[in-house]
Amino acid sequence: MHEEDIYNEDEAEEMEEEDEISPGEEGFMEGYEEGSRIAKCKQCGNVLVGENIFELDIGKKHYRFCSEQCAEKFKK
Repeated sequence: MHEEDIYNEDEAEEMEEEDEISPGEEGFMEGYEEGSRIAKCKQCGNVLVGENIFELDIGKKHYRFCSEQCAEKFKK
């Protein structure tokens, strides 16, 4: 395994690009506690993070979605 030199600009940029976090990791960083349930989009299953969550009531049930598109697809 090649160890990158973080002081080399090209390799530092490459390391930054590879260093993206998953939605689960983002949720953990925002305060996920062990044993608590992770909220997922009812349509696609993506982990719901941040403030851009779309909510929809259908009948007596309440649903949450990661995007307006997922909410519309589920509604149809």
